[in-house]
Amino acid sequence: MAEEIRRVDYYYATVSDKPGEGASALAALQQAGINLLGFSGFPAGARKSQVDFLPDDSKAFAKAARKAGLKISKKKVGFMIQGEDRPGAVAGVLGRLAAAGINVTSVQAVCAGAGRYGGLLWVKSGDVKKAARALGAA
Repeated sequence: MAEEIRRVDYYYATVSDKPGEGASALAALQQAGINLLGFSGFPAGARKSQVDFLPDDSKAFAKAARKAGLKISKKKVGFMIQGEDRPGAVAGVLGRLAAAGINVTSVQAVCAGAGRYGGLLWVKSGDVKKAARALGAA
């Protein structure tokens, strides 16, 4: 198999949609020594944005986020994909989910350079176990 797929914890927070909100949150986590596997942000209504955090250590992240004043969600689950970059890499991953009858809520994938790619994907909470089986996720 050309990629490694694993389940990862993630949290989200809703912040004001204004310059510096993401930078401020990330700086507070950096100062607390928190390593993130992934981070994403996007508009979430009038003058609001949602920021998603995929921490390497969920317990330490939750403590640091609360200390920084971030109102984070309960822990949720997503999937992190890492693999050799090639035409159709993500199509193959999504095809396995489609064959299992699983709808993807969100996916992002990027070339990581040096012939590698990475991605994050989410499915509905009721489909996480089935998706993990379909993907061979650790």
